[in-house]
Amino acid sequence: MEKFNDLSSVLGRRPDAVAFIKGSSKYPDIEGSVLFFGGRDSVMVCTEIISLPKGDGECRSPIFAYHIHSGTSCSGNDNDPFANAKVHFNPKSCPHPYHAGDMPPLFGVNGRAFSVFLTDRFSVPQILGKTVIIHALPDDFTTQPSGNAGEKIACGIITPTAR
Repeated sequence: MEKFNDLSSVLGRRPDAVAFIKGSSKYPDIEGSVLFFGGRDSVMVCTEIISLPKGDGECRSPIFAYHIHSGTSCSGNDNDPFANAKVHFNPKSCPHPYHAGDMPPLFGVNGRAFSVFLTDRFSVPQILGKTVIIHALPDDFTTQPSGNAGEKIACGIITPTAR
């Protein structure tokens, strides 16, 4: 039985899946990775992103909405570069912010963000092939169906890692 009581033991092993994040053509320098470590009844998600937009002055550190979307492609059109990422991953038809793909926001610090959290809203096999999206605005955790999170600025496809 695996427990997440020792963070170093989880982070010391190969993740079960990864999404390599790339920015849209408007934000080409954004890049990073999202690592997914599956456990018996939960998933640890570790994220590191660089070259995010920076805030304007004190009290303006940017906060970015961050979700798993149901689509399997980081392609789109002129109005939405990641339109084919589709909507939030929500297999149980829950209202926002209780979608399986709703994740804690990313807090920007001089263009960087780092996050580690534990969730039981999905398993690694459920999200393989889905997309991870970073939005330009914070999620308001209220507006249906997606939290009024604004433009999609970066995307990555969740793929299994080699064992």
